[in-house]
Amino acid sequence: MVTTQVDHYYRQISQEEQTIYDHLLHWIEHETPEQMVDRFHALFIDGSRYSDPDIVAALDKVTASRLASEEFRYVLNRCCHILINRWQARSQSQLAIPKLIELFENNAAQAQSQISIHRSRSLRRLRELTRQFTETEQYLTLRRLAQVLSEAAEAQQGNGQRPLGTLIPRYPYLYEHCLISEDCTREQQNTVRQVRALRQHKFEVDLSQYLTYQVRQSRAAENAFVGAIATPSTPRLIHPVSNPTLLEDQDLNRVVRHYTGKVEGSRSYKDLAQNFLTQSNYTHCFADFKNDLYEYITSSVDPEYGRRQFNNQLYGYLKDIMPDSDDQRLNDFLLVRTCSHLLNFLVVDNAQHPKHFVFVDLLTNLGPMLTTGLLLKIVLLCRKVKPALERRFSILFSHYESCSRDAVSWLIEALENLNVALSVNFGSVDLSFLT
Repeated sequence: MVTTQVDHYYRQISQEEQTIYDHLLHWIEHETPEQMVDRFHALFIDGSRYSDPDIVAALDKVTASRLASEEFRYVLNRCCHILINRWQARSQSQLAIPKLIELFENNAAQAQSQISIHRSRSLRRLRELTRQFTETEQYLTLRRLAQVLSEAAEAQQGNGQRPLGTLIPRYPYLYEHCLISEDCTREQQNTVRQVRALRQHKFEVDLSQYLTYQVRQSRAAENAFVGAIATPSTPRLIHPVSNPTLLEDQDLNRVVRHYTGKVEGSRSYKDLAQNFLTQSNYTHCFADFKNDLYEYITSSVDPEYGRRQFNNQLYGYLKDIMPDSDDQRLNDFLLVRTCSHLLNFLVVDNAQHPKHFVFVDLLTNLGPMLTTGLLLKIVLLCRKVKPALERRFSILFSHYESCSRDAVSWLIEALENLNVALSVNFGSVDLSFLT
């Protein structure tokens, strides 16, 4: 018996389980993705005609365990990831991943297939456990991962009747929160993080190329006036570059300039955060810091909207954050906790009770660009809470995942704005030419 640790999750791996894992690890190095999908189907979905009796016996023993109803989902999840982890690194193999996940969706049709008498009980048990797997968080995470890794999924971005969940490939900042389940191994976590890094870099490069194309187009138009007076020459061909977001071209140009340029006087969001932090070093106590933070946040809120109720709500919320520490001098711990609590208030508190009235109200009254700007001010103030902001958006994404895109267009706009805001402020691509 082997003990495996997945972060804070512990479970025993039996010899039969390990035999199945080793079996899949062997064949994935010798068979094509199509053959492995067929093999997986024969072993776990159909279950009645698998060619290796030793593996069938091992699987029967695993499903017969008294803990199988609770733990077989971890076994099946790991078997899926053995295949996925190999395929995701090879672009020509990635299309096999959604085909693998589709096997579970077609599982119901297998229930009526012929079952040999000597395996009837084991097979019924296997099929029931496999059906139960499709109702777990592990399966939902696998489905999202398949969506991310499927090239076909990215090509479907224009259909407003499709569910929000099909857009997850567009938002790398959601991956670690939506694609990693409680039992993911470190290898599986690394796979997701590698995919996130690749997708994030690709988006940043695509965004930079698109914005460069827009600048070149603008300059070409200006030069056309000069060409009308001077000796005309053959215009230089500018190859068009597609907008990498779901925002309209004009809106994208506007939000990029907003998140990188001047927003209050001559200062950008980065300038405002740095100036606030410099001043906070001289703050005498935590209570004074919260008062200053209130001014820092509300300076970006339309005064008329703020006077209605938002400013009072924000002030009261800040006052209630760790009041026992009001006399203490500001430190890193208090800064992180305060900014994290602010994100609870402005976006959503927790997954169990995902109340987000304030967030929807902000989007309705200020619009997605200015609302995202508020959140950006907080994350630039305390970069350690950036994962917390991403986590809160993943809660909203999961909450509305099955809704049609048309029904949650407000959330899609917010997701797109945050994608741009985080990329231009925390990414590796230099967009200084815009400012």
